[in-house]
Amino acid sequence: MDLDPVFLSRLQFAWVIGWHILLPAFTVGMASFIALLEGLSLATARDVYFRVSTFWIKIFSIAFGMGVVTGIIMPFQFGTNWSRYADATSNVLSPLFAYEGLTAFFLEAAFLGVLLFGRQLVPRWAHFVAALMVALGTLFSSFWILSANSWMQTPAGYEIIDGRFFPKDWVEVIFNPSFPFRLAHTVVAFYITCGFVVLGVGAYLMRHNRSHLEGRTMLSMALWLLTVLVPLQMFIGDQHGLNTREYQPAKLAAIEARWETGRGIPLTLFAIPDEKAGKNLFAIEVPWLGSLILTHELDGEVKGLNDFPADQRPPVAPPFFGFRIMVGCGVLMLCIVLFGGWLRWHGRLDRTRAFLLVCQCAIPLGFIAVIAGWTTTEVGRQPWTVFGLLRTSDSVSPSLTGHDVAFSLLSYMIVYLIIYPVGVLLMVRLVRKGPAQAEQEGSQVEGGRPEAPVLAGAVGLAKGEVR
Repeated sequence: MDLDPVFLSRLQFAWVIGWHILLPAFTVGMASFIALLEGLSLATARDVYFRVSTFWIKIFSIAFGMGVVTGIIMPFQFGTNWSRYADATSNVLSPLFAYEGLTAFFLEAAFLGVLLFGRQLVPRWAHFVAALMVALGTLFSSFWILSANSWMQTPAGYEIIDGRFFPKDWVEVIFNPSFPFRLAHTVVAFYITCGFVVLGVGAYLMRHNRSHLEGRTMLSMALWLLTVLVPLQMFIGDQHGLNTREYQPAKLAAIEARWETGRGIPLTLFAIPDEKAGKNLFAIEVPWLGSLILTHELDGEVKGLNDFPADQRPPVAPPFFGFRIMVGCGVLMLCIVLFGGWLRWHGRLDRTRAFLLVCQCAIPLGFIAVIAGWTTTEVGRQPWTVFGLLRTSDSVSPSLTGHDVAFSLLSYMIVYLIIYPVGVLLMVRLVRKGPAQAEQEGSQVEGGRPEAPVLAGAVGLAKGEVR
């Protein structure tokens, strides 16, 4: 049986990063949320913020540990599966990955120990600083990883010598044309994803009459956050789309399944792209709206896929459907946020059980949107690893065989299908207990102010137990 090592290597990387990205999609936002809770607890002396922070620190520690394990595999694959890519781009990308390790991972790892184990050992203000440093570390990590990814999408500040990329201007390399938009779009997406998890968990606690005060605090804080971030994300996404039209027009054509260049084009709400025939089947379109959204002009021009050589066009179906799934999730999020705001205005936010159920069911929305957006971005970049300069087919390790990759892919699939259910089960068990029981198990209160909540619980987590 002839196994294609390029296809299997792409599938393996997609499997690994697809699972991994779910974790920073939660932990980046959660680290900032914990820092906010710690700050409010320190400033107001309200125990509810302390209990909510204690609760989420335990869940965060599980997700962070899973993220470290799954994240290590990705750079490992650069050497095993993508050695020609690594050889060609190492002079540009290796320093960016090193900066991520130096400024982000070490910062997170050092202060995470204080965050998990330091309640009894350091003053409250020091614990708050540790939470801030962990949050800052996650944002630094996002900065450098997204800078590297954006450079692959819109390379700048380089020169090519003997088939290898060398940096000419580090400012241009780091702040390449798509980086500001991709950074803002991704980080806000992570915050929204975390916000809907908090919203849903708060709704669950209220529906089941467990830790009602803590649940209401989560629900209210998350809803205020999402009221700002969801509309903001739509604006950022629009700006990111304009940037894509300028620098990656073939990707935009694939996202819209637009085959012919035209002005005043319609917006395709749904279709089944037929790549062989170069047309869409069963298309549902809104006249003129495509140009208006994509160019901000009613008769704006949008390039079609037929303007690009056949061997330089990305696959159409994955970015086309991925983008619509992402946008659909965004619309549902906006509806939930607006309805929640209306209920808050009328004083019914915590008494409308149907809304609480909707919030609970909406927990996966952010994760679905992140995966769909990642699929749109990465498949839309094909057939390139470095857009327009280095083909994916020329990036794989020359000695790699299809059977090698098939074995490693199967191994990763088995391991991930064990790690993730176990991790999710541990987090679900914590959610079912709720913050009140979490505090009873680990906290001591002196003079009305909690001083030592989670040492025992954190030690239990380190042993792989949840009490």
